[in-house]
Amino acid sequence: MSNNKLANPAVVGLSGFGLTTLLLQFHNLGFSGLGPVLSMGLIFGGLAQFIAGFMEQKTGNNFGFAAFTTYGAFWIGLGIIWILNHLGVYETTSFETGLYLLGFTFLTAIFWVGSLYIHSAMAVTFTTLLIGFILLDLGHFGFPVMNKVAAVVLIICALSAWYMMAVIILNDVSGKELLKNGKAWISKK
Repeated sequence: MSNNKLANPAVVGLSGFGLTTLLLQFHNLGFSGLGPVLSMGLIFGGLAQFIAGFMEQKTGNNFGFAAFTTYGAFWIGLGIIWILNHLGVYETTSFETGLYLLGFTFLTAIFWVGSLYIHSAMAVTFTTLLIGFILLDLGHFGFPVMNKVAAVVLIICALSAWYMMAVIILNDVSGKELLKNGKAWISKK
């Protein structure tokens, strides 16, 4: 009988989600250009999250499967929009981008409800993600200052995702519980 331990695919998904979210917010705050965001968005936010999602599916984790593949698709789709705009294939308006974001806001609301049943770190991550998407929606539908507010909220979201990654990695390598995710905000009972 084999005693091989399987790695937790969430560490890659959370790492990719956190890094690309952080880089985009640096761009939204005017600290960097779009190049690093696009590169990491396609590879780490997109492809790596897809892979993590499909690995979560193999473990039977519907939430991880759906979340990582959904946000992987978000990053790949956003990257394609930016590339096609840059190449002059079409010019996406702020309203059209807002509609793209609105679709993901609705999906995020579903994940947010699910996150409340998992643990505090997940609930914080999805609460800040949902608030961030709502603020981005407002920013793209006529209130552009909200994009800057969203950037600050989404930096907290990115760091929350990295905290969950750190919980998994550091607790595993230390062989003890160094960090905790906290209790679910809503009991399953």
